[in-house]
Amino acid sequence: MRTAAILPVKSFARAKQRLGATVTDPLREELARAMVADVIAALARTGEIERTFVVTREPGIAEAALAAGAVLIADEGEEGQSAAASLGIARAAAEGFERILSVPGDCPAADPAELSALLAGPRPEGPEVVIVPDRHGTGTNGLLVAPPFAIAPSFGPGSCARHRGLAERAGVAWRIERIPSLLLDIDTGADLAVLRERLAGLADRAPSTRAILAGPGFAEALLTGSLA
Repeated sequence: MRTAAILPVKSFARAKQRLGATVTDPLREELARAMVADVIAALARTGEIERTFVVTREPGIAEAALAAGAVLIADEGEEGQSAAASLGIARAAAEGFERILSVPGDCPAADPAELSALLAGPRPEGPEVVIVPDRHGTGTNGLLVAPPFAIAPSFGPGSCARHRGLAERAGVAWRIERIPSLLLDIDTGADLAVLRERLAGLADRAPSTRAILAGPGFAEALLTGSLA
């Protein structure tokens, strides 16, 4: 089954605003850039994914995306993750892809082996939706949909239950899969602290993000009351 990955990427200047209470703006933008680069690399290393569509208006990610063989789609309106994902899904469907996996750009520890296992696993004969929740069980950090338009993406707070409801109303088989490397997305200083701890034990994962977090200027870029 031809599978495409959809990666919506917000402009780095607007990304991760909730980290503003923890890190300086320059570091926040560097982190956003590094995390997206790591996710793109993980998707490129996942054999079951034939093509990755990066939907963004951020020029700073073009080099990493094109180097990994991804296709850039302009997100001129930048109306949010769901709208951006929809642009990517439409393009993938138009190019004949039968299944899409939408993931966020702030899960830098994404493991190609786990993604492969998800995509290579058994599936029903008809349409299917697989929801990968965040570590809190309320958000969605991965949405696998076959065919691409079986349901529309609806990310944001409470999206795990919302995607389940959309599948049920559409009469589409659905299931929840907790993929360890996709459970953690980075929205707050607490998330960033968990990421630092997790990456300490994963030498083969997230090299760009690891370099930022281990860099000599990281401690100096933290704000008062932060992670140091």
